[in-house]
Amino acid sequence: QVQLVESGGGLVQPGGSLRLSCAGSGRAFSGYAMGWFRQAPGKMREFVAAISWNPDHTSYADSVKGRFTISRDNPKNTVYLQMNSLRPEDTAVYYCAADSKYYSHSCFTSVDRSCDYWGQGTQVTVSS
Repeated sequence: QVQLVESGGGLVQPGGSLRLSCAGSGRAFSGYAMGWFRQAPGKMREFVAAISWNPDHTSYADSVKGRFTISRDNPKNTVYLQMNSLRPEDTAVYYCAADSKYYSHSCFTSVDRSCDYWGQGTQVTVSS
């Protein structure tokens, strides 16, 4: 059974930091692009960040550029999202995803958001 399991969410004050992790199991994610989406209450799910398999390519939503950094450890089948200078508007459930399509045509970089695999999500709350 293929699984993506997120961890690292929680409650943090504005200006604080969190590091999310997403560990894949059940198969090797060789060649897969991986990334993060988020969904705030009452809003649509939105793209946050993504990274290609060879980690040469990364993409970020404009709202998180300069504050969030995505990275991956391929031998561990794990992708990370370092989130700094957090704002209340970053409050959301964060979902990890993986996609086998070529990076430039993947669910992270194209209009089609049909990723191959999704995690269950981890809550991030930014509040004083």
